[in-house]
Amino acid sequence: MAIINDNFLRLTDSYLFSDIARKVDAFTRCNPNIHLIRLGIGDVTRPLPQACIEAMHRAADELSNKSTFHGYGPEQGYDFLIEAIIKNDFEHRGIHLSQNEVFINDGAKSDTGNIGDIFHKDNTIAVTDPIYPVYIDSNVMAGRAGIPDPDGRWSNITYLPCNEGNKFVPQLPQKRPDIIYLCYPNNPTGTTLTATELKQWVDYALKNNSIIFFDAAYEAFIREDNVPHSIYEIEGARKCAIEFRSFSKTAGFTGVRCGYTVIPDEVTAYSSDGKSVPLNKLWLRRQCTKFNGTSYITQRAAEAVYSQEGKKQVKANIDYYLENARIMREGFHNTGMTVYGGKNSPYLWLKTPDGSSSWQFFDTLMNRAHVIGTPGVGFGPSGEGFLRLTAFGSREDCIEAMNRIKQTYDN
Repeated sequence: MAIINDNFLRLTDSYLFSDIARKVDAFTRCNPNIHLIRLGIGDVTRPLPQACIEAMHRAADELSNKSTFHGYGPEQGYDFLIEAIIKNDFEHRGIHLSQNEVFINDGAKSDTGNIGDIFHKDNTIAVTDPIYPVYIDSNVMAGRAGIPDPDGRWSNITYLPCNEGNKFVPQLPQKRPDIIYLCYPNNPTGTTLTATELKQWVDYALKNNSIIFFDAAYEAFIREDNVPHSIYEIEGARKCAIEFRSFSKTAGFTGVRCGYTVIPDEVTAYSSDGKSVPLNKLWLRRQCTKFNGTSYITQRAAEAVYSQEGKKQVKANIDYYLENARIMREGFHNTGMTVYGGKNSPYLWLKTPDGSSSWQFFDTLMNRAHVIGTPGVGFGPSGEGFLRLTAFGSREDCIEAMNRIKQTYDN
């Protein structure tokens, strides 16, 4: 008799965005002539940079010729992309990486979910709250989370509230965790940590022998000088942090799938008999066993992000989304609503009016303004009373959404 992994039964019946999709589908069936403006899921809408498209065409042509054909590539990624990443994303910030410390993947979601493979199930976890659901669910699947309480908190996870009271800056844990998840610029709140604030976390991890999983998927949206783009800008981080990056929001690769993970040689954990073990080697072994590498065509497209034209085109897309965020942020302010984020991030964290719950406000916006957001409570208990909106829509939709919301709440 085959036995399942019972931890999967501890998960809620459906994923947050599946719940939203069901509500939207039901509304659409009943109201087929109403145009819903979807600003909930963080999917991009602008086409891939032309430099990436051209690189993909060239790579496809190579695969059609016997002399330039590529079969299986290295599991950790091709040197040409790794070299471009190190030179363009890190060296100019004074960060020095070796090629073996960068691992190409098929998107940051995969590695943030799979990194737990190399850690024991008894490790204790700390997460900022609200948080990207994958961090929680992947630990539930691995058996680290414990038992859920009625409020949705898991017994073996330390929640670090990020709210208006602490200006969305989490406090250091009083009880030491083995692993700490940080995502900055933050998904879902759109807020950031300064270099001074991030240094406190690195110092804490070094002092307490903890590992930081640092999700920097939205670093390309940072515009303020005192906000770090990488945790490795902080002294000592190479000894305690793993960083995840993505091309999804940077270059519109949500459908192409490519990102990378950085695991410095110095970062270590311990075997059950107390021996120090480099995590870089463990992850390489894991990838060589479970991952056949990102496609050659995709990696050539990612390399083109760093070309002169690619950089211009990527910046133009990011500027477009940040201008959307500005329009939305000012629109909410003009309507008298309270909103956070949207300055160094494509996400806006909107406080629900009149004390309504996240799902109540979701329903109100969908049914009255015909605008779709994401209920904040879906990101954790501290997300209750908020709605996440993204600036990834078209300019026309963002402007129209603000007009609809203003009309709804002015009446």
